[in-house]
Amino acid sequence: MLKTAVIHPTILEALARSGHFAQVVIADGNLPVGAMSGPNSVTVHLNFSPGLLDALTVLKGIIDVCPIQGAIVMEKPPQANAEIHDAYKALLGDVSWESMERWAFYDKIRDPLTTLIIQTGEQRRFANLILTVGVVKMAEENNF
Repeated sequence: MLKTAVIHPTILEALARSGHFAQVVIADGNLPVGAMSGPNSVTVHLNFSPGLLDALTVLKGIIDVCPIQGAIVMEKPPQANAEIHDAYKALLGDVSWESMERWAFYDKIRDPLTTLIIQTGEQRRFANLILTVGVVKMAEENNF
């Protein structure tokens, strides 16, 4: 029996093979993930119903399983609301943060470094998030 917050076998397998600098995508329910797959990515569909499973819940689970060193979101138009970006920042803490133009963001998802795309039932706009996997520090490294 697993004791982690995440028990989905495909997600755990993909995270286990995701090394330093690998990319994990948390996609909202509207991202056309079929057109976004890269050569090394696997897609997991968690979008059973609108609003289930939301992106913040998935992000919390990913943070519990592997280290994250960076995050990228899609630039939003000035008039658009993207308060989910603030929620992402609050959960992620001290990681590098970047926003990217829409089409460049889509190209980044297709990058060979992307190992996992998780499509959620998230309905908020501009909720797509690209995470960069970090490294696990050894006990002796934490003393520096």
